[in-house]
Parts: sequence; structure tokens; C-alpha cells
Amino acid sequence: MTHTLPRLLGYTISVRSVIEETPDAKSIVLAVPHELRDKFGYRPGQFLTVRVPSDLTGSVARCYSLASCPHTDGDLKVTIKRTDGGYGSNWLCDNVVAGSQLHVLPPSGNFTPADLGGDLVLFAGGSGITPMMSIIKGVLATSTGNAALFYANREPSSIIFDAQLRELTETHSDRLTVHHWLESESGLPTSADIAEFAQANPGEAFLCGPAPFMRAVRETLLEAGIDRTRIHAEEFVSLTGDPFVPAAPLTDTGNASNVVVRLDGRTHALAWPASANLVDVLLDAGIDAPFSCREGDCGSCMCTLTAGTVDPGRTEALDPDDIADGYILACQARPTSPELEVDF
Repeated sequence: MTHTLPRLLGYTISVRSVIEETPDAKSIVLAVPHELRDKFGYRPGQFLTVRVPSDLTGSVARCYSLASCPHTDGDLKVTIKRTDGGYGSNWLCDNVVAGSQLHVLPPSGNFTPADLGGDLVLFAGGSGITPMMSIIKGVLATSTGNAALFYANREPSSIIFDAQLRELTETHSDRLTVHHWLESESGLPTSADIAEFAQANPGEAFLCGPAPFMRAVRETLLEAGIDRTRIHAEEFVSLTGDPFVPAAPLTDTGNASNVVVRLDGRTHALAWPASANLVDVLLDAGIDAPFSCREGDCGSCMCTLTAGTVDPGRTEALDPDDIADGYILACQARPTSPELEVDF
């Protein structure tokens, strides 16, 4: 039975099915109930944060991209590839079956095209294909845009969604290009290989995969003259805290600023204590704030400071252009002026 756990943030969702994609990767399909459909609405490229039980710490939190697409799929699906020594991925692959229950936060993340109608060039390595599948299906289902995918794997058996990619390519041969790069046959892709593909398929660039792969692709695209604002990378980090545990109730209201928050079409006027971050202030007021890691790493709580000043805290998830444009992380920022305004 699906229900909200009173002691935890997030929701418990039943697993409808588990699909073996490759010998070391599985997809978990979630049966989101009708009453939570709006809350679990998402955009292609976003991810779920999953709570994984642990005998050592009680639980760990892990983020997994959604391979499903809101424009083509009724259920939400995350795809998980085992990693050497990866507790979360191995536990989920070993223990989750149809009928299991997973505790998750609603979809989040900024790795999503602002316009599905534009041409996209996608670079995926290994399990980095997961958000790309969602984006590709979104482009093909909702627009006349083109998508070109450069997909790197070690060997043929490690290609996740191989059959689905072939089917999509056959159905949309005029709009979808898929180039498989196999390390077992061609070694690691060089800058020349990456540049050649990008030049043949111009468009907004999206990168997801192992850090060395994304670093090589990003450097090559920048050297090729592609504007950095048109290069988007999905980078997951291991969460050290527990985003499912709510912060303690706010009791220190001294030295509080006044903040006006515009979120989901509503305007909220709140007291923002100097010792609290904005996510905790919103959650304490019963307002659904967008967040995931609550550590300043994922960018899910990114918002715009339109008036006032803050101590930004950790800003690793923001690039210099974001900061210059007034973006802050709501899980990190603390007020430094008496009056503030924030737009999500």
C-alpha cells in the first residue's frame, strides 16, 4: 500500500516490474498511484533519489536517472547499473523485485533541455544512456527536432537499451542518429572522433557517463568552439547526508529576514532565520520545495535571487554564468539582508 511515511520526507512506491537490460544493469518500473501523479510529474532527463536500506547506517541515498519519458510512458522507470563496490546499485539489483517497495523523493534535476524542439547532440558512456533515452523519446514524440547520440561502451554485451535504440532508429531514421563506440573494437574515443561527430551533428550538447569520458567530451567541444552555455553535463555525487530525514523544526526565529518566494505559481511570504537555509524554511512551512541532495551538489533546488543578498554557501552545482545571473542554491543560501525575493 502506498503511503507517506510520517518520519521521512518522500513517498513509498510499489515496484511494478524489474527488467534485466544487460548482465549488470536492471530497470525498475514504479507504479506511481493516481493521487501522486502530479507530484511525480517530471521532465526528460531528470532523476529520482532512492532510499536504500543499510545495516551500517540505516540507509543511504542514491540518485538514478529516469529512462522513461513523460510523453511516451505511463510508469516511471529508473535503470541501475552495478558498479564495483557500489553498495546502492548492487543492493537494488540484488534485492528489488516486482512488489517491492521503494522510498523515493519526487523527480528532480536540471539536466533537461529547455526546448525539446531544438537539435540535440548527446554523448553517453555506459549507464549514462539512461537520461538520454528519456530525452530522445521526448524529442521524437513532441517535436520535429533531431537527436544524434554518440554512445560509448566497453563491448556489445554492455549496451543498455540496444534493442530499443535500434527500433527508434528504424522508426525515426530521418531524425535520430545513433553511433555506437565500442572500446573492445576501437579503443577509447579520441578528441578527433568526438569532434567529428559533433561537427556532423550540430546542436545543444548533453553529456552523461564516467567522469573521464565527460571531461574529454567537454574539453573537445569547447576546443571546437561550442559555447559553454550549450554544453550540459549530468554529474552525480555520492550523498554523505540523508535527504529523507527532515531538518529539526525551526525554533531560532531571531534575526529573521522577510522573504517572498514564488514557487509553482504561488507566492509565499515567510520569515527566513539567518541560521537556516531556504529549503528547510519552506519545508518547515509545509511548502513542497524542490530538492534532492540537500548538500549543494545536484542543483535541484536552484532558484533566482531577485532581491536582497545571501551567503550562498556551497555553490559547486552552479557555474560562473549561473552565479552571475543571480542563481542560488536554496539548500545552501542564508539571508544577509532584511528583505529578499526568490523565484523558483
